[in-house]
Amino acid sequence: MLSDPGVCPSLAKDGAPRCALRSFCRKIPVSALLLAGVGMLIAFLGTLGCLVPAPGLSMSMAEGDTLISVDYEIFGKVQGVFFRKYTQAEGKKLGLVGWVQNTDQGTVQGQLQGPASKVRHMQEWLETKGSPKSHIDRASFHNEKVIVKLDYTDFQIVK
Repeated sequence: MLSDPGVCPSLAKDGAPRCALRSFCRKIPVSALLLAGVGMLIAFLGTLGCLVPAPGLSMSMAEGDTLISVDYEIFGKVQGVFFRKYTQAEGKKLGLVGWVQNTDQGTVQGQLQGPASKVRHMQEWLETKGSPKSHIDRASFHNEKVIVKLDYTDFQIVK
């Protein structure tokens, strides 16, 4: 335990710095050192891919802030079970924009746009959850790309 929690731990009892950066390390608050150390650790672990995001949070600020667009098609029992309505509601809840529609082949297709972390969350929802009465066999995602701005202002059901 440090004798004075507000003082840099590299200072000797007489207040003289013990570190090589004598001019830099005078009386740096420990909280500043800890905060800087935690920030560097998070950045380092992020570059190694060691961080696992909490649900709804991005892997990194860079990915979370990046806008992406991805097209999708969902196969299974996805028509006549309010799949489009639930997809629209989930997309809006996540703050995404885009569209969803039934196809003549009995699938549902559409496009998602928004922050990468939110799009990833929606992709998982489309693959695993869907509407309560749906049965998803598989989901296909394609044409993923980084975008500069959103092409839509809302999440629409296309008839």
